[in-house]
Amino acid sequence: MTGRVCRGCGGTDIELDAARGDAVCTGCGSVLEDNIIVSEVQFVENSGGGSSAVGQFVSLDGAGKTPTLGGGFHVNLGKESRAQTLQNGRRHIHHLGSQLQLNQHCLDTAFNFFKMAVSKHLTRGRKMAHVIAACLYLVCRTEGTPHMLLDLSDLLQVNVYVLGKTFLLLARELCINAPAIDPCLYIPRFAHLLEFGEKNHEVSMTALRLLQRMKRDWMHTGRRPSGLCGAALLVAARMHDFRRTVKEVISVVKVCESTLRKRLTEFEDTPTSQLTIDEFMKIDLEEECDPPSYTAGQRKLRMKQLEQVLSKKLEEVEGEISTYQDAIEIELENSRPKAKGALANLSKDGGVRIVCP
Repeated sequence: MTGRVCRGCGGTDIELDAARGDAVCTGCGSVLEDNIIVSEVQFVENSGGGSSAVGQFVSLDGAGKTPTLGGGFHVNLGKESRAQTLQNGRRHIHHLGSQLQLNQHCLDTAFNFFKMAVSKHLTRGRKMAHVIAACLYLVCRTEGTPHMLLDLSDLLQVNVYVLGKTFLLLARELCINAPAIDPCLYIPRFAHLLEFGEKNHEVSMTALRLLQRMKRDWMHTGRRPSGLCGAALLVAARMHDFRRTVKEVISVVKVCESTLRKRLTEFEDTPTSQLTIDEFMKIDLEEECDPPSYTAGQRKLRMKQLEQVLSKKLEEVEGEISTYQDAIEIELENSRPKAKGALANLSKDGGVRIVCP
């Protein structure tokens, strides 16, 4: 007697079977409930003399694990490995996210990415710190926060290329399309580090205008955003009479000097670089330039064609020179002084050639 009433016949004789996890009415045979999950754990003795637990531990994620007793009466009633992994992951995500000053929404999204990675077994054979950093950077890409993968690399003291490899793996396996980063996101951050003082906003707005012009001229395609930000901030600083050196800029944007100078050279080839400061602030050119890679390819093609034309002309000139050289040799042979008298006979008989000075 369990106090339950059968909905079919109205009987109260209900039989509960803990092994099968169901409740059956003995009067009409109706199954009133099945797959019953009980909170207590019962112990039964098997034929070998050992003991085993009857019941099921259900975690928060819904994954169940049936505990067993082997050899004696020792039972591990602690949390399962999956729950411990998720708990440790949440703790590390909050610790690392607080250093990056991420909000709670970004932290919860990163934890969801981490749970997806655990469910797909992407954490096996990889360090948890690398996976957590990749999840956080994946959130930064999807939410559009001004954080770089290099920031996570500095915090964890891990090679940035190792983190990038893990990030690409997670994005591919979890089928998450990480959008390209807009370089404009980093301008306020880098401008604050360069310490422009009261003109910080003016320099930032000028740098943003330069970046918009670079994007219209296809300079951002296939380029890292930090290099474009460094070039824009350097030009904007000079426009507002701030003498920031190249070394000061590269120490903030974290790119090499050759990359920054290459971005400046590409901007120099655009018509916008020919405008004055007043014209640049007032005039917005409608024309767009070709991508720098396309322009460089066309330049190489023209150089190759020019080399072919010059090589053909050189071959023609060399042919003319060879014909002239044969005529010169004949003239020199005819103009040489000839031996006379006994010397001439000696040269004919013995084959000795005498050349008079």
